[in-house]
Amino acid sequence: MSPPSFLVHKFGGTSVAGADRYRNVARIVTGAPYRRAPDGSLRTQGIVVSAMSKVTDGLLDLVSRAKQRDETYPAALEALLARHREVASELLSPADAERFASILARDGRDLADVLRGVWLGRGASELTEELVSGYGELWSAQLLAAHLVAEGHPASWLDAREVLVVTSHESGPRIDWALSEKRLGDFRRRHAAELTVITGFIASTREGVPTTLKRNGSDFSGSIFGALLGAEEIVIWTDVDGVLSADPRRVPEAVVLEAMSYDEACELAYFGAKVLHPRTMEPAIARDIPIRIKNTFAPERPGSLIASPTRLEGLARRAVAGFSTFDGIALVNLEGSGMIGVPGVAERLFGALRNAGVSVVLISQGSSEHSICVAVPERHGGIAREVISRAFAAEIGEGLVQRVELVPGQTILAAVGDRMAHTPGVAATFFSALAKAGVSVRAIAQGSSERNISAVVDRADSTRALRAVHAGFVLSDRVLSVGLVGPGLVGKALLAQLAEQAPVLRETLRLDLRLRAVADSKRMVLSETGLSPERALIALDSSTTPLDLDALAAHVRAPHLPHAVIVDATASEEVATRYEGWLSQGLHVVTPNKRAGAGPLVRYRALRAHEARGRSWLYEATVGAGLPVIATLRDLVRTGDRVAKIEGVLSGTLSYVFNVWDGTRPFSEVVREAKARGYTEPDPRDDLSGMDVARKLVILAREMGVAIELSDVEIESLVPEALRGVSASAFLDALPEHDDAMKSRLERASAEASVLRYVGVVSADGRAKVALLPYPRSHAFAGLAATDNVIAFTSARYASQPLVVRGPGAGPEVTAGGVFADLLRLASALG
Repeated sequence: MSPPSFLVHKFGGTSVAGADRYRNVARIVTGAPYRRAPDGSLRTQGIVVSAMSKVTDGLLDLVSRAKQRDETYPAALEALLARHREVASELLSPADAERFASILARDGRDLADVLRGVWLGRGASELTEELVSGYGELWSAQLLAAHLVAEGHPASWLDAREVLVVTSHESGPRIDWALSEKRLGDFRRRHAAELTVITGFIASTREGVPTTLKRNGSDFSGSIFGALLGAEEIVIWTDVDGVLSADPRRVPEAVVLEAMSYDEACELAYFGAKVLHPRTMEPAIARDIPIRIKNTFAPERPGSLIASPTRLEGLARRAVAGFSTFDGIALVNLEGSGMIGVPGVAERLFGALRNAGVSVVLISQGSSEHSICVAVPERHGGIAREVISRAFAAEIGEGLVQRVELVPGQTILAAVGDRMAHTPGVAATFFSALAKAGVSVRAIAQGSSERNISAVVDRADSTRALRAVHAGFVLSDRVLSVGLVGPGLVGKALLAQLAEQAPVLRETLRLDLRLRAVADSKRMVLSETGLSPERALIALDSSTTPLDLDALAAHVRAPHLPHAVIVDATASEEVATRYEGWLSQGLHVVTPNKRAGAGPLVRYRALRAHEARGRSWLYEATVGAGLPVIATLRDLVRTGDRVAKIEGVLSGTLSYVFNVWDGTRPFSEVVREAKARGYTEPDPRDDLSGMDVARKLVILAREMGVAIELSDVEIESLVPEALRGVSASAFLDALPEHDDAMKSRLERASAEASVLRYVGVVSADGRAKVALLPYPRSHAFAGLAATDNVIAFTSARYASQPLVVRGPGAGPEVTAGGVFADLLRLASALG
């Protein structure tokens, strides 16, 4: 017959108090997954329980009150005992509750005697505090064991002080394994119950003096008893689903890690992740016992498995298991040319820090030996700089060491994973994600095992940095903070497209386009968690917050989000003047607004210069709406083609007018029809003036390398001079008076087998014009439909036959589609 299968559970103090806590634990350990081993045999289970933190704190508070001669301590003790009697009455039969009450009464008398001594002596030793604080574990274990028996499950309870023997050392308690194993063996021979409830946290010295396992002692006791019992697995029950890939307070999208090695868990724990303390895991590591972290309130979830690499074979594991941050760091940098090639520099530096009791968290040194940088706890930063300065005083005096620099307010960001060593590009992804998030790295460290990459960043950037690298390794959705200015026709269409496509983008690309601000010309609405695109306009309509573009930009550029973009869906010059400031602040800009692209050349060049700093200004939709006009032109230029001329029908509005107008109806009637269909601006003169086409032409000219201003474009306006100063309605009323002149032009073109098209033309020598020109019916510009745009690129490669881009070039949906495409291009560029 095979030996019995052991499991060890460790239950800490959870957020559920009272009798429900014990019922929940009992349900878990007696449930099907744990009651029987895979071969069907009954498992022997050790259940290590700790007191609720409130109970332990309450016991220590009694000591504190007694030391201060606070006369309320007896009443506080009685209240603590009463709470446990109340729980017992809910869990147990009257007889069993009475027996437990008698135990409480005895313990209460003992505690009262100890506290009286504290009162009289006005002080308490560490031994006294440890004795008092351990009573919570004793009561919890006895209550749970009694409840299990009452529910029909054979159980016994073990006071860990009877078997667990420890000795005191600087690094913490050390286990006397031989003596503890012997005592546990004696106990088990006397108690053969399948379930043994064991007190956590407490132990005794070789002299039999009660003590504790100190900080993290509850989890430590679970690992110790797992080792003593030779458990097949240790299950640590908490109030989370397992070990998370990052701190969920900083990265809400953090995911539960299915599996990780002991080494990965230790690395993450060292750098502040909420994982088991490395010392807690030592007994399990030494005996190769897997540790599983599970949720007390969702026991059906798989949790996280921590084990040796051989036990993890076959499980899905990422190159990077997770990330953590270590705040409260200062950098001390020793720098000087006199250090190069000089033996013993590092020894003197670290010796000075050791003698001052300063712990070094991270070391970074270039191969030139010109500088050594160490990260130390920020509270020791001043001391560290002082002792290093003293140690190198002679070199500083001789100019061999230039400086000892202290940089406070830093955070260590660590990426951890066993498989990083075998996965090319991990470091590139890590630092690329930081760069794209605008985070500067002050120091870098990586061990030869390549299990850890650490970077020191400013504390103000730490959350953004953490979220950026977390998303960069696809451990969570890539979040792009979005602010929309101008929810007009194009803005509304964009919101509708976002609403429809956002779930698909999350599912297929893990991209979260998080709409955090929407503004019109008068007011705005800001959201921390993100606005639903479907309800954003409703929220804006009900908002009483006046428009403040500076506040909107600051909100969208949240420090905890790695990437941010403002979408300008207006035609406003005032908004366009903000681009320079937004890009300087680290925001990206996406827009169909032509004002910046066709504005002053000096401003245009300043905006484009931000591309070298990793900030994007994307404006594909300014020319051709959703057509890939600018992208096509950039591809030609970047691949070395020489563009000689760009010629095109660049206005969807005027394309419609001249496609429809065949002379059978007055020109003015066709203009009214275009306005009624929503193809023109509210004032059709904005289209007929040719200024809109001229702006598009300037944008294209600059893309092909021609440095021109809007004033350099020769523009033929279709607005009669006499009607330029009247109102929009008066213009439409008076336009029929000029129908004959327009009809004459159409008839002359028809007589030559041509059609009229309103075009923009720019050549490489800088000549640019916008005009109504005739084109043969066989020309590519002649066969347009509805609001089609068509752009022809004549270049060295496309000399005999131009490269033509054609398609719908007007309308809110296609323009919004172009903006949306730019958003996706930005997301792709950001990784």
